[in-house]
Amino acid sequence: MALKLVSSNKCAGGFQKVFEHDSSELNCKMKFGVFLPPKADSSKCPVLYWLSGLTCTEQNFITKAASQLPAAEHGIIIVAPDTSPRGCNIEGEDDGWDFGTGAGFYVDATEEPWKNNYRMYSYVTEELPKLINANFPTDPDKMSISGHSMGGHGALVCALRNPGKYKAVSAFAPICNPVQCPWGQKAFSGYLGSDRTTWEAYDATTLAASYSGPRLDVLIDQGRDDQFLSAGQLLPDNLLAVCSKENIPVVFRLQEGYDHSYFFICSFMAEHVRHHAKYLNA
Repeated sequence: MALKLVSSNKCAGGFQKVFEHDSSELNCKMKFGVFLPPKADSSKCPVLYWLSGLTCTEQNFITKAASQLPAAEHGIIIVAPDTSPRGCNIEGEDDGWDFGTGAGFYVDATEEPWKNNYRMYSYVTEELPKLINANFPTDPDKMSISGHSMGGHGALVCALRNPGKYKAVSAFAPICNPVQCPWGQKAFSGYLGSDRTTWEAYDATTLAASYSGPRLDVLIDQGRDDQFLSAGQLLPDNLLAVCSKENIPVVFRLQEGYDHSYFFICSFMAEHVRHHAKYLNA
């Protein structure tokens, strides 16, 4: 599959690049950012996939998260895709900030008019890794996943639904129990329909209750002053209760004074990269 280079910038001894390609899953052009550490010049590297949150493109993470320096230090490629299909000419796709464009929710839609394009789950777990492994010096057996908010939800779901596929998972302020919060209920009813049992395949709290794969070490950072935490959109306590019952190891850190923004993310990004490096470089 052909890649078109959109931009390339020297960064942290390596290169921060953006590419565009025609996605077969999403039936549109998609962009993703890829940071290539200096180590990639001479050897294969593990890959950390980053999933961004509502309204974001690939640009938010690569310009605001301060991920390149720690990724260069640990020799990790970081791939950051866009958050949804764009320009699909679907009626209503641009009507709201929390549904449609910029809000793919990392599900495979089953409802019209979304099902032919809004297949972010399969894009992230299947198409994109194949594309990355075919075009960059990766170790295909060493990948992990992380994300923020809607992307934190996506990262947790991808890891829990694919035991052993990802060496580790982490998240910043993830939507932990979307079937129980307004964001998730709006997205799932639109993309997946009214049968709530189908929603459970994309709910980290529900998936954790039946997880039976290899040990998965989870790191979650949550800002105590996050406006969406107090609004009941994130519901981390629900996930933590299930993980405790099922003996899924979670390090949950409630960070005093931090909100939902990239100021929060960049403050702890190096620690998240280090978390992944422990498993990716083992």
